[in-house]
Amino acid sequence: MTSNFIGRERELKALNAAYALAESQFFPIYGRRRVGKSELIAQFMKDKAGIYYVGKRAPADIQRKEFMGEVARCLEDPILSELSVNDWKTCLSTAVDRWERKGKLILVLDEFQWICGASPELPSVIQDCWDKTWSKSGNLFLILCGSYIGFMERMVLGRKSPLYGRRTGQVHLHSFNYQSAGEFHPNYSLIDKARTYFICGGIPLYLKCFDSKKSVERNIQDVLMDEFAPLYGEPAFLLREELREVENYYAILLSVASGQTRHQDIARFAGMKPASLHYYLEQLVVLGYLARRFPLTSKKPNPRDVRYVLDDPLIRFWFRFIYPNNSYILRARAKDAFNARVEPQLQSYFGSCFERLCREALPFLYLEEGVQATFEVGEYWSADSQIDVIGLRDDGWTDLGECKWSTRIHAKQVERELDMKVSSYPNPKNATIGKRIFTEQSRPEAASDRVVWHSLEDMYVAVRQNERSE
Repeated sequence: MTSNFIGRERELKALNAAYALAESQFFPIYGRRRVGKSELIAQFMKDKAGIYYVGKRAPADIQRKEFMGEVARCLEDPILSELSVNDWKTCLSTAVDRWERKGKLILVLDEFQWICGASPELPSVIQDCWDKTWSKSGNLFLILCGSYIGFMERMVLGRKSPLYGRRTGQVHLHSFNYQSAGEFHPNYSLIDKARTYFICGGIPLYLKCFDSKKSVERNIQDVLMDEFAPLYGEPAFLLREELREVENYYAILLSVASGQTRHQDIARFAGMKPASLHYYLEQLVVLGYLARRFPLTSKKPNPRDVRYVLDDPLIRFWFRFIYPNNSYILRARAKDAFNARVEPQLQSYFGSCFERLCREALPFLYLEEGVQATFEVGEYWSADSQIDVIGLRDDGWTDLGECKWSTRIHAKQVERELDMKVSSYPNPKNATIGKRIFTEQSRPEAASDRVVWHSLEDMYVAVRQNERSE
């Protein structure tokens, strides 16, 4: 399990550049849970002085007392922790006004949504302090950090927020792409890096749980298939922390993991009324656990064609393999449970994950190829056809792609399959159709020149070249 800090060079550079400016700075930092926000802040602060407070679900007076304890430690003034402070304006003003050292004071309020839950007046308090003194002092670097993206966009960044227009910068921290995720396991082959990405996604905490000295299969057993394993209960924790009525959400996520993707099918499988399903689906979409998909064509999508897919890799794996087999996992050894319930279906599961990686890779391949057109990337389905990758460009060109996660590929057969799918794809604007095949291995010798073949290595190289050119 690696403990090294990986990536985030651009974010750190932006924070350090802002810190070096003469003016006070106000940076909201937000992103989904486990994406590495707190670790980014820790790296930024490691050679600087600051007050770092993590909010919690607790009464306001308890949080203010704990905050003053952090102030006392930072300013090396124990008396401050004993002060009786009844409002946040006094707390914050005390911390900033007593800062007398060289350089900016970094003031971090992490899990900001929980602090505001007990003190809804806090954004207005901060706005008042910022406008009257902090913005003019030049000695403050304020960071408001939160995991609830909707809350941060509404209450910190939104037009109706008291803090609207005050920020001097912001960091919306996203998951790592597949190339950056692979840096957590430098000794893995590209195939094993991809397989790890299929399970952990680009979330640093999850990637760190996988040990490069063990196979991917052994890591699945050790990290996910034991009741004391680090990620065994992670999805359950996330759902309990962020949602109410978790039973309904469990039913929906299990439905989608079982292959139900349409609204009415999800409702039927979950035992819910279709009319009540919309609210729950919307919450899961906002959290990034589900995503809506439409068949991508040049036509406006039909709302009746929407499908819901599990968009979070760990949630997707957990509800596919762990949650429905929980009873068996608890009474069997991890190895036995893996061999019986996971391994027989794992290759097929990775095949569907590979399709997602190929869609993620296509924009990087376009950059490598010098494509200047704007584009959309998606997939297409109908009653007669399923096309894994669609690249819909505004230059009169559309790419259709087939994905094959296999070491044994009959090139001519795969090309014929793609040709048949091309003939069924609607092309009312008569765009030029490009054909692409994405594979685990390198381009077969029997492949024809009329199709562009991309190996897994090609996809990783495309990201690296793009990052070097930035």
